[in-house]
Amino acid sequence: MNERVYVVLLMFLAGGFAAAFAVLCVPPLIENPDIVGAAMAGFVNPFASGYALDAIFCWCVLTVWVIHEACTRQIRHGWIAVLLGLVPGVATGFAVYLLMRLRQERTAA
Repeated sequence: MNERVYVVLLMFLAGGFAAAFAVLCVPPLIENPDIVGAAMAGFVNPFASGYALDAIFCWCVLTVWVIHEACTRQIRHGWIAVLLGLVPGVATGFAVYLLMRLRQERTAA
């Protein structure tokens, strides 16, 4: 896969997830602005709990990676990806981090 296709796919996936999240989650949150209740709704059954825990642990892995690369490779502004990993989600945060990382590595080369 060439770099252009890689970048376009990451942008599509990050934006696509953010849009889907907004369409699915924002209207019910506006109707009932209970953020804690909304977060806990991901744990309504064992299967939803498994997916929710997977997303939470993926965010933790992303955060460790961002901190590690900030210290070892001087990748800057990773905190943006960590915040995006919380809202709208890890798919957007991870894709944005990969794009930021690619841009910084390309600039450094």
